[in-house]
Amino acid sequence: MQRLIKNINLIWNRFKKSNEDFWMEVEEQFILNDIGANTTSFIIEEVKNNCQKENINDLEEIKALLKKRILDILKDSTVSSAYNLSDSSPSVWMLVGVNGVGKTSTVAKLAAFFQNKGTNVLLAAADTFRAAAYEQINHFAELLNMPIVHHQRGSDPAAVVYDSLEKADAKNMDLVIIDTAGRMHTACNLMEELKKIKKVINKKIGRDHDEILMVIDATTGQNARQQAETFNEAVGLTGIILTKTDGTSKGGMVLTLKNELNIPVKFITFGEKLENLEAFNAEKFTDLLFS
Repeated sequence: MQRLIKNINLIWNRFKKSNEDFWMEVEEQFILNDIGANTTSFIIEEVKNNCQKENINDLEEIKALLKKRILDILKDSTVSSAYNLSDSSPSVWMLVGVNGVGKTSTVAKLAAFFQNKGTNVLLAAADTFRAAAYEQINHFAELLNMPIVHHQRGSDPAAVVYDSLEKADAKNMDLVIIDTAGRMHTACNLMEELKKIKKVINKKIGRDHDEILMVIDATTGQNARQQAETFNEAVGLTGIILTKTDGTSKGGMVLTLKNELNIPVKFITFGEKLENLEAFNAEKFTDLLFS
């Protein structure tokens, strides 16, 4: 996303005015930076019309209007980007996503984030499908000196979740974070597994989950929309965790997910260390696009 503003500057240097050719190329840059066509049109048309109405022909003013429109999308009050913790412990969070997005390491970063706030966290190793999945999450649990519940490989993930909630009650834990198997969004049987886990959570704690967060790699591009749509239909996503934002891609697809699916970003990660996670800040994210 950093090159978005650089390229807008280059486009302006060619045209020196906000004519149709300028706007067409700006629109192309938005799409090339993983912002979907519908959301791009939504942003560009409003800013272009505003510029024409107010006779604005200054690049810095144009960029300020683009920035404001992006911020308006990310801060839309119909759904909050603030994370949810329950008044009645334990809070229950489940992380989902496709293979290879860094889901298990994100579970560990979340656990460290809350541990640093004085929260008692229990990890549920419900990825019983992938080889060495337990060893990976257990490594993080040992680093954090944090309790973990697991079963043998190939066992029922919902049973792991049930036992995790039992232990959380017995140990008066504040938060249970559930790691699930990475899966392609087209794998129907694995999606049914997620639905089963969700039912177990609701039945065991007598209320809805607090967060179901989808982990998305910032380099995924526009495929993220279809993935998020499918997971959302299956389990009802409450938010996104955007990983690997320290690379050249800055996750332009989150604008599409928020604008078209109304799914907010709640956390971002930006490195390999456990402390490299922070709660999403719309102003800071937007400023990065325009820095």
